[in-house]
Parts: sequence; C-alpha cells; structure tokens
Amino acid sequence: MPVLRVPIASLRSVRLTSAVLLAMAGASAVTASPSKADASLIAADAPGAVVVSPGDGNWVFRDGDGREVTLRGFNVSGSTKLYENDLLPFRSAADAAESAQAMRDLTGANAVRFLISWEGVQPAPDRIDHAYLDRAIAQIRAFTDRGFRVLLDYHQDLYSSHLFNEGSWYTGDGAPAWVIEAGGYPRESCGICLLWGQNMQTNAAVREAAYDFWRNRVLSTSAGPVGVQDAFITQAKATMTYLEQRLPREAFDSIVGFDPFNEPFDGGLDGGTGLEWEKAYLMPFYQRFRAAMDEAGWAAKPAFVEPLVFWNTGFFEQGGMASVGRLGTRMVFNSHYYDGARMTLDPSPASDGTYAAPMNEIRQRATELGTAPFVSEFGNKLDDDRTPWMIRAMYQAMDHGVPGRTWWDDPAGGGSVLSAIQWHWDIYHDRHHELMNGNPNKVQTEGDGWNDENHSVVAVDDAGDVTLRLDRRVLDRLYPTAVNGDTLAFAFESLARSGYGGAGRQQAWLTVPSSLPAVAALVENRQFGVLVWKGSATGAPTDLHLPGSFAPAGTTVVSDLGTVNGVPASGPVKATREPGSSSAHRLQLTPAGDSAAAVHFALIVNTTTGSPATPAQLAAARAELSSWTTRQFPAG
Repeated sequence: MPVLRVPIASLRSVRLTSAVLLAMAGASAVTASPSKADASLIAADAPGAVVVSPGDGNWVFRDGDGREVTLRGFNVSGSTKLYENDLLPFRSAADAAESAQAMRDLTGANAVRFLISWEGVQPAPDRIDHAYLDRAIAQIRAFTDRGFRVLLDYHQDLYSSHLFNEGSWYTGDGAPAWVIEAGGYPRESCGICLLWGQNMQTNAAVREAAYDFWRNRVLSTSAGPVGVQDAFITQAKATMTYLEQRLPREAFDSIVGFDPFNEPFDGGLDGGTGLEWEKAYLMPFYQRFRAAMDEAGWAAKPAFVEPLVFWNTGFFEQGGMASVGRLGTRMVFNSHYYDGARMTLDPSPASDGTYAAPMNEIRQRATELGTAPFVSEFGNKLDDDRTPWMIRAMYQAMDHGVPGRTWWDDPAGGGSVLSAIQWHWDIYHDRHHELMNGNPNKVQTEGDGWNDENHSVVAVDDAGDVTLRLDRRVLDRLYPTAVNGDTLAFAFESLARSGYGGAGRQQAWLTVPSSLPAVAALVENRQFGVLVWKGSATGAPTDLHLPGSFAPAGTTVVSDLGTVNGVPASGPVKATREPGSSSAHRLQLTPAGDSAAAVHFALIVNTTTGSPATPAQLAAARAELSSWTTRQFPAG
C-alpha cells in the first residue's frame, strides 16, 4: 500500500497583580495582531458558530443554517504537555499550518481539540504570558483558516509536572510550578503502578494537590494569598477575553467552546461517592467557568464539561454526572472513552458492535442531562495488533449504536451520530527531545514523548512528509458533516483491514440482508454508506465528507433525489472541494421545492473497482431503498 504523505515544514511579560490581570488582557488587545496566514490557504467559506439545539428526540449541534453538524477530527496535541514545545501543540505557526493542511487533506477532519496549558498562560501568580497566547492564536488560526472548528481545552494530567521528581517513572502537566511550591506537597510515589493513570488513585502528592484545587485552598504566593481555584478562573477569564479580542471574527466564530478541565479526578471523596463529589465540587467549578465565559464574551458558546475520568473505562467507576441535574444547552456532556479492559487484562480483539453499549451510554447520559453528547478523546496505543479494528469499532459505534449485522433491521435504533475527536495527531512522533521532569539523563525521544505513550496516528518521515500510521480507511471516513434537517440514521462500511498499513483481514461489518438483493449486489466488497434524514424547508444542502478512496468520478449515489454513477459538479447530487482542502471532496445533496422537508435517503458507494453498475441495477436498488425507508420510518 503506498505511503500517504503530505509535506510539512522542517521540524525545527509583564508583571502585575492578580487584581488587574483582566484589565491587562484587554489593554494588550490594541497591540499589533498576529501575522496573518497566506490568503490563498484560507478556507473559502468559514465554518461558523454552532449551538446546541433539539434534534430527533435528542440534542445536537447546529450551524447558522440550522443544519445538524457532526464534528470529527483529532486532538492537537499531546505535545502541549512538553517543554520542548513551550507547552503548545506545535513548535511554530508554520508547523501548525502544514499539519492542519495534512489533516484536512488526508482525513477530511473538520474539527480539532486544541490543547493549551495553565502553566503556559500563567507562569507566575501575578503574570499572564500574552506572548504564549499570541503563539496559540497563530496556531489556532492555522486550523480555522482551513475550515476547521476548534474546541479549546485546558489540559492537565496528574495535575502538574512539578509534583514529580527527576527520577520518577511518570510525569504530569497542567498547574504551574508556583502552585506546587506554595502547596508544599509530599514527595510523590505511585507505588507499584503499571499505568500512569494509577497515580490518580495511589500517589499522595497528586491526590492532595487535586483535593486542594477542588476545595480552593488558599496558597501563600509571591503575589500574596490566593485561592488556587480562584487563580485558575481568573487566568481563564483573562485568556478568553484576550482570545475574543485578538482573533478575527470569523476565526472566533469557528471556536465551538471551551473544555475547562481535562479528565477531572477527585483527589479524595471524604467518604462520599463520585456522584456526590461531582455535585458538590465539580459542578460548582463548571458553573464558575461558565460565568467566566459569559463575562469574557463567550456567552454564545457552550462549556464542554467532563465527568469524573473513570466513569466509563471499565474500572473504578465513579460519577458520570447522573446526580447534577440538567446541564442545559449552555453546557455539553463531554466524555472520553478508552477501553480499560483491553488496555490491561482483556486479550480479545474488537469486532462489529464491540463498542455499541459504551457509546450508547454516552448518548443516553447526554439526553438525560438535556444537552448534546461529545467524545473529546478516544483511541488506543499504536503498538497493539488489535488497535486498527478497535478504532474501526469505536468509529462504527459513534456512527450508530447497533451492530452492523442488525443495522438494516433497526436503523433508527442506532441513535444520534456522535461528534468525536480522536487522541491524537502529533507530527513530532518519534522525533521528540523532552527532558522528562527536567532530567538530562532521561531524554524522551520515542513515541509521543510523554509517559511512554504511543497514540499518534501520524508521524513525519525523513523527507518531511506527514505519514498516516493507521490504514487510511480507518481514519478517512464517510460521515455527515452537516445535515439539513434531522439525521434519522447513518452507517458506513469502511472495509478497513485488521492490520496496519492496509494489511490483515478484510471483513464487512455492515451486512445487507437478503431482503435487499439489488442493494447487496451493488455494495458487495465495496465501501459504502447510508444516510436517512428528514429535511427542512431551508435551501442549505446536506453535506457528507467523501473519503479519498471515493473519487467523485468513481462514486455512485442512489437517492430519492436522483441516481448518479459518477458524481457531477452540479445538480441536486454533486461533489465539491472541501473548504480549506487541496484534494478532499464533499458530497452535497439538495432537495428541491415542496419535497425539501420530506424523509430522504442516500446510498453512497465506492464503485472505483468491480463491474460498473447497469441502469437496471441502480433502478432496482433505488426501489428497494425507497420501500425500506418507508417501512423503517413510516411517520416521516
């Protein structure tokens, strides 16, 4: 299989009292703006803002045209945890731009979760580092200028790197050194830990620091006494104020919201339960952050709030926000999903339907909370032979919550299409030079450069090209980016192989029943997807990303809107370039006239291989799909 590459550039403060941090953020906004990207690279049509709105029995994201939006992409990136990167995802704006272009072209991603660091923003109790924020802004614009929506994320793991000693097996990220120095925490030790995440359970220094944060312990600092959570909220408000004032309006509109705190953990339950802790400590913090967003000019954007980190991993289950009441549409239920069992004890592979139950739990919990669901991290290490199909199965379950073998009999039971951001996209993979905990004798060069992780789906080769580390069919998927109306059902058969680089076994999971013989014959041994939606009366098209393997000339669409064998560049069924991409395409489906608000269907098939379909075969497939849609969605 040919290597998939996109060229990338060569890998290469003012002090003040905390009382005036916000004023300084505002005053700095009148200085010169960051350098602008080359106009030729800027997306022709910016993606714009999204809001949480009602869907078909649930809550979804919608754009300015009222279309139901699915966000898919990658975290950028774990390199934010590293001092070699100055606590940012990229070492330069040029690297960010080349990386964004590669992601858009190779995967069709339309969203990223962009990590920033509390330590980077506030390196001292009386200082906001505006130069750090300016570098972040330039990197954010590399994505918004190429058609991405961006979720900002205050990232932390194990609370802070400054809790760890030079010789430790582990490290963290997040809180600045001055917070840890003022806290006076004990010497850290995880004990017998096989995974870095066990520090949250057994490391006294990590637990005590987290405990203090949630209880807003007052610390004695060089700038005077300060509540540690107060300090976080103050700098967050300063950051958001600065971003709102410095980002161009189209770029700011492309920011979907803020994730206030990555993977919260309690630090101590004081004899209570995780659900009680979320209600007593986590939700008040989120409400404070929500208020800071409003005051900083972010009132129209939701906070993407996470439950206790282990609520759905398979071990240590606590929390899940079942006791906090309705979140409402100004907050999003923002969950992670990692297969804790297969990461530790379970040797079995993943297959069709493996992750339907956990993804349905996320869907259901969001519905109960009165808001949209979002999965801001998922994935698995890339040195596990099972990973290609684990990732394939996770994407399948986010597309629909029933196994592919039964989807045709119960498409509506699949639930909403989940927006999700994979962990992660690190162009410096295997090219790091990170002094772990500042120790020159523990230089991290391999993998993700942090706690022996190896999750990045990309690397850069010796020629300077971005190379996918997973089969492209796992990552570059058909998905509905914007549906004009309500999505009733969606499924995609990627035919991704079980190994790396396109090796391993090929097996279809979305099996067409014998009751649809013409459809089954058309899709046999081919990639295909099915979308059913109830349209609205507005004129905006329904858009789906076409994977790179779906060349418009070799794509067949069978729909109530028309049947085409090779998608043209105009008409009710057409292919156009993805905004901001140099090579990727989208399929646009546009009903006309009074039929716009009806129930519509579209079967999209990669017919670049195999015998060409005859007009009679396509007509038979359309008739079967029309009858199937009427049976499955009789109410319209």
